[in-house]
Amino acid sequence: MAGDETPLISVVIPAYNHEKFIGAAIDSVLGQTVADFELIVIDDGSTDGTAAVVQEYNDPRLSFYHQENQDAFNTINRGLGMARGRYISILNSDDIYTTDRFARILACIERQTSTGVTPEVVITDVSPISDTGVIFSDPDFGWNLWHRKNRETYLASGDIYTAFLKGNFMVTTSNLFMTRRAVEKVGKFCSLRYLHDYDYIFRLMLAFPKQVQYLYDERLLFYRIHNGNTLGEAAIIGRRQDQQLIAKYMTEAVPQEFRQRIEAGAERLVELGDELHEVQQQLQPGVVAGVRPAAAMLAKSLRAFVAKKMKRN
Repeated sequence: MAGDETPLISVVIPAYNHEKFIGAAIDSVLGQTVADFELIVIDDGSTDGTAAVVQEYNDPRLSFYHQENQDAFNTINRGLGMARGRYISILNSDDIYTTDRFARILACIERQTSTGVTPEVVITDVSPISDTGVIFSDPDFGWNLWHRKNRETYLASGDIYTAFLKGNFMVTTSNLFMTRRAVEKVGKFCSLRYLHDYDYIFRLMLAFPKQVQYLYDERLLFYRIHNGNTLGEAAIIGRRQDQQLIAKYMTEAVPQEFRQRIEAGAERLVELGDELHEVQQQLQPGVVAGVRPAAAMLAKSLRAFVAKKMKRN
């Protein structure tokens, strides 16, 4: 591909202190069976040998940039602004694509387009791997239990928006494959440090309600689980951000005239969960009730309320 030609796909890799993993990430892009792409690697102020590893590559499709540390969402946004491709894909510097990822996704887009609905966004299933690249295949492994629960919600509901309210089965920004049109319409990633990917997929679904495609039966991405995963380091902050996102996007897809009722009911059910926990602690010290009953009641109430209103309309 000549320098002045527009690539089919732009791949953006935001890199930070991943000298151990960045090589495998780059190799997984350069080894794609679809070769029409540009690869933009932005080193976000790494203090290890990440930059040195990237600079060892000599491929005209790869462009390397360095900046002072600005956090992942700003680094991704810079890459999106540089991207020239018809499609834009993101890959975190510790994750890995399968070599046929682009080919499988493009084939999906072609299939769906033939039915009259062209996907603007495609995500796939994910395989978790260790620091050394070993797949966590044990079905009882904690991450697999969490991911399976989220996938089962999607398969049972058949509604991708509903399923995302239950959990982020996209898992990571590395799973995003988008049209240029989608990126231009939705805009930049927000400044949430840990869940900017979760916020972005909701915005994509709202912008393109029928055009976000989930290849639930194709594992085309390896997601690395290791001690450096930021969500594990900040579980409390991550869950607070999760609460904020669910509260926001739970009502975004509901007609405006119903939102105030849903918000009020949701807030009260959470309050009741807290009150129930306090009362049980007083009556039965040492017994932790948690908020599961309130959460279940909230979900049931919301489903009944929305279904009733939609039926009337």
